[in-house]
Amino acid sequence: MTPEFAYLLKVNVAFVLFYAFYRLFFYKDTFFKLRRAILLAFFGLALFYPLLNIQDWVRQQEPIADVIYMYSAMLPEATAKADAAASVDWYGWLLGSLGFIYWGIVAFLCGRFLVQLSSILWLAHTSERVVIHKTPVYALRKAAGPFSFFRMVFLHPESHSDKETDEILTHECTHVSQWHSIDVILSEMMCMACWFNPFVWLLKREVRHNLEYLADNTVIQSGYDSKSYQYHLLGLAHHQSVTTLYNSFNVLHLKNRIMMMNKKRSPGIVRTKYLIFIPLVGILMLLSNIEAVARLTVRLANEATVSNAMVTATGILVDETGQPLIGASVVVKGGKEGTITDRKGAFSLEVPANAILRCSYQGRESQEVLAADMTNNTHLSLSSKSREMNEQVFTVVEKMPSFPGGDAELLKYIATNIKYPKESQDNGEQGRVICSFIVGRDGSVNNPEVLRGVTPLLNEEAVRVINTMPRWNPGMQRGKAVAVKYTVPITFRLKSPVEETKEETLTVVDVMPQYPGGDHELLKFIAQSIKYPTDAQEAGVQGRVICSFVVDKKGNIVEPKIIRGIDPSLDAEALRVIGMMPRWTPGRQDGKAVRVLYTVPITFRLQ
Repeated sequence: MTPEFAYLLKVNVAFVLFYAFYRLFFYKDTFFKLRRAILLAFFGLALFYPLLNIQDWVRQQEPIADVIYMYSAMLPEATAKADAAASVDWYGWLLGSLGFIYWGIVAFLCGRFLVQLSSILWLAHTSERVVIHKTPVYALRKAAGPFSFFRMVFLHPESHSDKETDEILTHECTHVSQWHSIDVILSEMMCMACWFNPFVWLLKREVRHNLEYLADNTVIQSGYDSKSYQYHLLGLAHHQSVTTLYNSFNVLHLKNRIMMMNKKRSPGIVRTKYLIFIPLVGILMLLSNIEAVARLTVRLANEATVSNAMVTATGILVDETGQPLIGASVVVKGGKEGTITDRKGAFSLEVPANAILRCSYQGRESQEVLAADMTNNTHLSLSSKSREMNEQVFTVVEKMPSFPGGDAELLKYIATNIKYPKESQDNGEQGRVICSFIVGRDGSVNNPEVLRGVTPLLNEEAVRVINTMPRWNPGMQRGKAVAVKYTVPITFRLKSPVEETKEETLTVVDVMPQYPGGDHELLKFIAQSIKYPTDAQEAGVQGRVICSFVVDKKGNIVEPKIIRGIDPSLDAEALRVIGMMPRWTPGRQDGKAVRVLYTVPITFRLQ
């Protein structure tokens, strides 16, 4: 379901509930001003309540992108391929056809609205403006029913006696002074947008009726005889209307108007029932946000579970070149626990899994990391504070920097130019090196550093490849090129021995593999790491990328692939984020760690 369709659906559901609520509680009372306020509130709330969604678990990475409605699920690879091959886009065809019909009727109704508006303006242009009983009036050249539109009153003076004229002007001046035409225009616009919903047309009718009740009530309270006024209304019922886009004196169910004029005034205490509208709004908001509330509940439950678990956080702090930082401080943010690194830059600290560790070293930028992410001697780089003092460096801008040819070409460039150090191969060293660098205003690649490394040799090779990159297309902020910090993962993987390649990869096991901290942390990681490719944004490309990968016996993410893709840039971005994931807790079968196939869909959605 597209965001636009979901919004339209919520708006129309609200109109159904509002009309039922109005008929049940307010239809028969005589508090016409309160009824007018409620009817206008219906339109405003129906339009805006779907926009007030509780989605604090989503972090927007770019202004125009609402990325990642994402969940974790098992999906056998063979089944996914079969579905992709056999699928016919009937759903897209149906949505396109319905959209064409919808907008076609909207265009027709808008055209009719403009024709009616033009006819009123033409009448004002061709009619003589006179003053009758101290009231400016547009005198109609032909006999027609009196009416008003905003500050204009139209009347055929020869068709009415002086007494009738007084009553008519009192009635129409009420419409003018209280700006009833705003209500009429608003209800017309709602009907144009929601033409398929009969309850919107019924609400429009109630708006028109209530405006006439207000004007009739003013006439009666001005001292005119009620019975005489009602007879005059009956006498005007045969007059022909010029158009429907105005407040008319002699149309709209005279029987209802006469009954309302003769109705006993509602007691003041009955006004308290209008307070029922407040819980209705609350219920509507809850229903609109039911999915987000459910996600929030799960997230809080998971956080409570994680907060009770203790982990041993281990890591190695290094500088930009991969050299260990001796005596660096590692403390729990907001707590008293802490330690310092040894000669190898390593530390070990037992803390709650959801604790935030603050790592600092004199003369270098401090970093804060989640303890649950530091469980495998993770390398963490602390950069020099003096690195970029001459210009501001952004992390998120309106237009992110891009490698020439896009993300797919970036991955191809790294794969072509990377050289696996022989010593690392002999020692069986492999893993994922996460590097950052700054794309300058001129597109140059500067200050590469290792944020999370494996070994000094692999770290140095990753930095070497980054230093060889050609100029990028620079990032843009407010139309100007700016320096932007960019992050890429580079994976070093040894060829598996023959016996390893023959190992069975399972899809369902006794204990499924798990991201550190659980599913809610996986959602958080994806939301913070994803970057909507600029070329895909400009081309309006969006949709769901289904990816699979294997969590091996050690918890490493291996063999990532696209099961069902959309666009090369989006596919490459999904693989990039999966490649940045830390080690998982491996799956287990019969008590033993095993290889498990895992599948996640990642949805890219433009706002």
